[in-house]
Amino acid sequence: MGHEAERRPSRRVNCGGVPIGGGAPISVQSMTNTDTRDVKSTLAQIRALADAGCQIARCAVPDSEAAQALREIRRASPLPLVADIHFDHRLALEAIECGADKVRINPGNIGGREAVGAVARKAKERGVPIRVGVNSGSIEKALREKHGGATAAAAAESALSHIAMMESLGFEDIVVSIKLTDLRANLEAHSIVAAKTPYPFHIGVTEAGVGESGRVKSAIGVGALLLRGIGDTLRVSLTGAPEAEVGLALEILRSLGLREGLIQVVSCPTCGRCRVSLEPIARSVQEAARRAEKRLAGAAGAGRRPLTLAVMGCAVNGPGEAADADMGVACGDGKGAIFMGGRIVKTVDEADIAEELSKLLEETYYGYNT
Repeated sequence: MGHEAERRPSRRVNCGGVPIGGGAPISVQSMTNTDTRDVKSTLAQIRALADAGCQIARCAVPDSEAAQALREIRRASPLPLVADIHFDHRLALEAIECGADKVRINPGNIGGREAVGAVARKAKERGVPIRVGVNSGSIEKALREKHGGATAAAAAESALSHIAMMESLGFEDIVVSIKLTDLRANLEAHSIVAAKTPYPFHIGVTEAGVGESGRVKSAIGVGALLLRGIGDTLRVSLTGAPEAEVGLALEILRSLGLREGLIQVVSCPTCGRCRVSLEPIARSVQEAARRAEKRLAGAAGAGRRPLTLAVMGCAVNGPGEAADADMGVACGDGKGAIFMGGRIVKTVDEADIAEELSKLLEETYYGYNT
């Protein structure tokens, strides 16, 4: 189902046991929005991120107290930790000492070649990869003036110069990150750099926004890159709870066939033939499917083939449109025909559709209670 062969070849680095690049599955990241110095709250959020399907967590390190807190957080964290550093390279050194699995820096604002060199030496000594980042706000003034703003060309030149600096310092455990708010510029900058460097990419769209507009912009921006084969780890950046970022990232990967979930729910957009309230039914079934996937995580799901569950609003076209589904429902006037393997097994009232599909999913297909 996946499209791994179409992905851009890249070197592989290791982030606390999670491989990035080199053909490894695309990993999902998010960033805590707690005060990193508050160890208890930060750990609670990291655990929530892990439960949501996140694989790597990033924490802001604005001062020495936050860097020192990483030591305790790392000991109890279920996820590898990335230390997010700006302006002061000494915080990067301290974070590495305190157990950071990866460090994010923007060489353009970290203090020059000598400072970057100190971080590179410490990271190499500890086997810690460095995310070399460029975003709309960190492009050097000279490059902005040369290219007329935070353009794709300016971002690409900035990123390539930072990569060259790291290489000249003898450091190659690099993850490249370019995040621009303009989606076309974002795609173009990635394409330029991807053709000129072997390193894996951390992808995303910076300052995507809030609510539906942020989700749409993120899906388009990240999806466009993935369809070009660019991207080895990603973060969807939204204003709000970081767990929501993870959910959207996973849906993007599933939609592109790059993350194979155990249960895929498909549903029709409805039309004038629909005689039930299909949206709440589909939402309930989707929630049941996600719960089931969590129960099947890891060894419990090993060897199980993926399942497609269809929720269709029309009894005329529904069964035909969902012919490839393993199970599902085709609805009529206030009722639903539950089918499995192309055969109708029962007809139930509208109010019972979601419950019946959930029961069929859990008790019959996956045999949880056997």
